[in-house]
Amino acid sequence: MQLKFLKHKWQKVVFKFVLIPVVVILLLAIVVNRYWSPILANKVRDVVLTSTDSLYKADFTDAELHVLQGKIVIYNLSLIPDTAVYNRKKKQHLAPNNLLELHVKRLSLLHVHPFSLYFNHKLNIGQVVLNQPQLNITYQRNHTKDTVVKDHRTAWQKISKSLQSVHIGQILLNDVKFKYEVYTGHKVVVSELKEMNLTASDLLIDSATQTDKSRLLYCKDIVTELNNYSGKTTNGLYSYKIKYLKLSTRTSHLDIEGLHLEPATTNIFFNKSHSDRFGIGIDSLQLNNFDFLSYHKYRTITASSLILNGGDINIFTNPNKIKNPSLDKVNSFPNMMVRKIDADIKIDTVRLHRVNIAYSEFNNKSNKTGSISFNNTSGHIYNITTNKEAIAKNNITAVKLTTYFMNRGRLDVGFNFNLTDENAAFSYKGSLGAMNMGVLNQATMPLAMVKITSGTVKQFNFDIQANSKVFKGKVTLLYNDLKVAILKADTANDRFKRQSLISIFANLFVIKHNNPDKDNEAPRSANVVYVRPKDSPFFKTMWKTLLDGIMPCVGLDAKTQKATAQKMAEHRKNKQNRLDKKAERKKRNAEKERKKKGKK
Repeated sequence: MQLKFLKHKWQKVVFKFVLIPVVVILLLAIVVNRYWSPILANKVRDVVLTSTDSLYKADFTDAELHVLQGKIVIYNLSLIPDTAVYNRKKKQHLAPNNLLELHVKRLSLLHVHPFSLYFNHKLNIGQVVLNQPQLNITYQRNHTKDTVVKDHRTAWQKISKSLQSVHIGQILLNDVKFKYEVYTGHKVVVSELKEMNLTASDLLIDSATQTDKSRLLYCKDIVTELNNYSGKTTNGLYSYKIKYLKLSTRTSHLDIEGLHLEPATTNIFFNKSHSDRFGIGIDSLQLNNFDFLSYHKYRTITASSLILNGGDINIFTNPNKIKNPSLDKVNSFPNMMVRKIDADIKIDTVRLHRVNIAYSEFNNKSNKTGSISFNNTSGHIYNITTNKEAIAKNNITAVKLTTYFMNRGRLDVGFNFNLTDENAAFSYKGSLGAMNMGVLNQATMPLAMVKITSGTVKQFNFDIQANSKVFKGKVTLLYNDLKVAILKADTANDRFKRQSLISIFANLFVIKHNNPDKDNEAPRSANVVYVRPKDSPFFKTMWKTLLDGIMPCVGLDAKTQKATAQKMAEHRKNKQNRLDKKAERKKRNAEKERKKKGKK
């Protein structure tokens, strides 16, 4: 029976060459959609097992193949480690440091070529999308270097019996729930991340890329983005947060914006801790040429440079510190702090731009807090490392900074820290430019109860060689028109009172108002030898050494200080004698008045 609607020749041609193939394709698609799932499941399981040397198993509950759309949807996909295989590899010292577990409710594979996979053994996928995956990674340090294994085959060589190549144009992991557990210390350290996105581009495993070192995990680029990450330290004294983080393996850049470490409020912090209180806020941070693969595998941090742009660092000494003269605080020296870091670090250069540093201390005598600041700090730190091979080549960490002391005088300072010396040897040298001395009152009034009423620094130079035992060097302070007022605390009114007589004495007989005294005279300098007390930390010792050099420059050398102390003691004794005599006279007069009243 001839179909009545095929009356014209062109209709017969269309039906024969277009409609019939379409119908055949639709029928094939229905059949393939129905029977593809078990075939795909077998392929996936086989690929995962062979490529991971049976360490991981892959499974899913269901899969849909849409041939015409080139789309595969996999439900409840799980990638889990085989603990028996892992423990066996661990005993053989072949287990990896990182072990991962992945769960995805829905996995979409777009622009898939199933016939190429089935007939040509080539897995070619345009895009893989994982929405809201759960990724758990545990880290145990099973080894610190690549282990020597019997199987030297590449990933392509391992899968080549099943597949000729694997290519995925783009892998998207959106809104990842990430949990990371580190088992290297006494306690398990757990980090949990949200609002994280990962994108991997151009994954290709074939004979050409099996030895391509420009790719990480066979991808041209892996980009990780993290938003609004926050948490608290285990002791609850600090909270930390990151506004935005991005890592690109292709550019080897790690970029962080809005990095903050915020301490608990003053009362809570000092009631719970005897440590100093720190606050850190960095506008942006960039780690360049960061070797992410080494960090991922061995937790080694290697980079060409670390750049810090803008921010504030605040340090507040703890007024509740427990004094222990027998405790050696040499570990507060920067070179000793670096030595104590339990990590392999090698950063060639750290660059600082516009960082403000403030140091504050509470004085129990004045009941006030004094502060000094170093504003708009910029400069370089070279060779920060704990790597033994790097230290063998260069054991000096050099620091060169330019800052503005109290936001006024320009201070150029340099440090050289010896990373291997048993006595933590280092040196520091610097020069401070012109500034008004009055800006120091926010530190000198609360901490020393001295007010600088006038004075101008022309130049302050220092050159100190130091170690954990002794600080030696030369200090020179050039200044004009120095005058001070000696204060005492008026706790009843929460203010300072001027001690007029002592202030006059200090300005007339003790302090040198200029250095040099006359333009044609040589300036006063001081050769300092300061023996460090064991319990004196780094910054306190460094400042005490400079102070010991400043005192002779302003006329307060050791001899003058001793004579002044004796005169001040005599003055206080005479004043007390006068007060005692006055009190005695008042007592006698009161006794006479009492007797007169008794006779009456």
